[in-house]
Amino acid sequence: MAAINLSFDEMWEKIIAGDRKYDGLFFTAVKTTKIYCRPSCRSRKPKKINVEFFYDIEEVEKAGFRPCKRCQPEVEHSPHIGTVRHVIAFLLQQYKQKIELKDIANHVGLSTYYLERLFKQETAETPRTYLEKIRVDKAAYLLATTNRTNLEICYEVGFQSPSNFYKVFRRSKNCSPSEYRILKREEPAT
Repeated sequence: MAAINLSFDEMWEKIIAGDRKYDGLFFTAVKTTKIYCRPSCRSRKPKKINVEFFYDIEEVEKAGFRPCKRCQPEVEHSPHIGTVRHVIAFLLQQYKQKIELKDIANHVGLSTYYLERLFKQETAETPRTYLEKIRVDKAAYLLATTNRTNLEICYEVGFQSPSNFYKVFRRSKNCSPSEYRILKREEPAT
């Protein structure tokens, strides 16, 4: 499977949210306990300074961590999760490109109907809404950490039109990109 490209802060946000869609794409290792978990693990969240992230089980176990007994990150829980992970990795790599459902289906060798049904069964979202969330998360990160214009960010994260960018961003974050930038700049550093 292709490696995903998430920053430390983005992965941290996924474990705080308990986002099960990232299970198997990366693992959270806690230095103090020497245990690694899925991003969706329901165990108490560790301190940020005690966390390391790994992209595969061999790598994390080679570093001396053992699997969590609660979330069992070494066990596949669904026969289709591998396909869904492959689709998610593809979306994370290609989110800047114009992607249609047929492109994703061709990539994994499934019909569009079956892919959409399978993906929704595992993630409770369609590939399109999932892709929009990736783009919004990337845009939010850029809004908070760079001085690029909203328009530059819109196209950089793969939206085809500013109006769609604003509509999807507002629906996801409950504010406009400009309002989000102001809010993030006013937040005290943690």
